[in-house]
Amino acid sequence: MRAPVRSSERFAVVRDLAERVVALRPGERVAVAVDGFDGAGKTVLADQLAEVIGAVDRARDVLRVSIDGFHRPRAQRVARGRGPETFYEDSYDYAAFRRAVIEPFRRGEPVTTAVNDVEADRPVHPEPVAVGRDPVLVVDGIFLQRPELADVWDAAVWVDVPFEVSVPRGNARFGDGHDPDPDAEPNRRYVGGQRLYLAAVDPRARATWVLDNTDLERPVLHPRR
Repeated sequence: MRAPVRSSERFAVVRDLAERVVALRPGERVAVAVDGFDGAGKTVLADQLAEVIGAVDRARDVLRVSIDGFHRPRAQRVARGRGPETFYEDSYDYAAFRRAVIEPFRRGEPVTTAVNDVEADRPVHPEPVAVGRDPVLVVDGIFLQRPELADVWDAAVWVDVPFEVSVPRGNARFGDGHDPDPDAEPNRRYVGGQRLYLAAVDPRARATWVLDNTDLERPVLHPRR
């Protein structure tokens, strides 16, 4: 079930963003990245955006995919160590994502939404999902504007929050006992890897839209170009 939009302020912002997405390429396939830090609120925003796009333009299908379905096996992710560099460089199989999602989507063929279950650390083989005539593909995840994927998006949303917000918010998903300090040693791999992404790509500046998601009930949308 997709996350409901709980406040009128948030709904207005998500609807504004949905209308901007729908206006991108009327009558054509559109691929949109929802990019940002772990804990920024990407998945909830992408789910809400997909729901509202479907309401704004009922004639168009909306396809939801997460890059998390394209994690490499755990052994590959840590084969070169457990530091920030391997988190940034080795977490995802971008070639598989392009083969399974982007290339068939552009051809109007069924899309395979995942190849790996990251929690179970095993391959998965979901039934391919049919692609409509002029669908909108909404993909959430980290590192989505890397060079390996920069050319696949018609637009990108950067979900903007400081690490001081994203780290405790993200760690809250795992229960008590996780240090909320971005600079704490247990967070070094993940925060450090995302800092490498900022330095290498500057995703905030590259994004089509920046959505400040610090206040979940009152986000702010900033068009970039």
